[in-house]
Amino acid sequence: MPEAASDTRAAIGDSEFDRDTAVTRRAPGVYDIDLSAGWTIISAVNGGYLLAVLGRALADSLPHADPFTISAHYLTASQPGPAVIRTDVVRTGRTLSTGQASLLQYDEQGAEVERIRVLASYGDLDALPDDVRTTAKPPAFPPMDQCFGPEDGPAPVEGSSAITDRLMLKLDPSTLGWALGAPSGKGEMRAWFGLADGRDMDPLSLLLAVDALPPTAFEIGLSGWVPTVELTVHVRCRPAPGPLRVSLTTRNLAGGFLEEDAEVWDSADRLVAQSRQLARVRLG
Repeated sequence: MPEAASDTRAAIGDSEFDRDTAVTRRAPGVYDIDLSAGWTIISAVNGGYLLAVLGRALADSLPHADPFTISAHYLTASQPGPAVIRTDVVRTGRTLSTGQASLLQYDEQGAEVERIRVLASYGDLDALPDDVRTTAKPPAFPPMDQCFGPEDGPAPVEGSSAITDRLMLKLDPSTLGWALGAPSGKGEMRAWFGLADGRDMDPLSLLLAVDALPPTAFEIGLSGWVPTVELTVHVRCRPAPGPLRVSLTTRNLAGGFLEEDAEVWDSADRLVAQSRQLARVRLG
């Protein structure tokens, strides 16, 4: 494992991810943040990073700390720079609290532009029972040292994918045909996943993990930006230390839209997060 295995592993709360998702409370339910350019793909800010930013603001607003389910609609593309988050508490209960949040930026005329709107329910993952009954199985792919990361390919265009410098990403070779000019035609992408500075994963960073791999559209034979329209994430339990295994699958592309279903497994072979997103693709 690259940097993540070093003796200078970042701690939860003291890593680049934590600093770049930190929000400053201006007033009750109003937060300021400077969206980092370090989590961009081309010029657009990554949707998983944005979801983690909103998730952190909601964790501060609600009486419960852990996201259980969060659904986001991406209205316009976010840009690096200042943003405002407004949250509202919808309901609070003993085991679950529900809130909504919007992230806004300003256009050239100084008018507010809403970028994302989310609705989420939070709880306490540590209070959940241990009983698990599942037919789900961890994805099978090669050990990390037999998988490939961005550092194994040709040098990217400067500034084209800053986010990859902040990730530990090792892709299953069987889902890398697109990188060799020979996509498999299957809508699949699988990878070992972590943060480059070695910070262990937590419920908030799982919101990043579900949307940080190359899109399945690449293995279908498409290229270019695949913007997210809607993304729903279910966090099932707190991940164990160590790298994650992330599996993405697309079964249907129609009308210029596809779905991506994600499963995230931890080092203890537990399914720690699931997601589904609807994304737009460019055909032709």
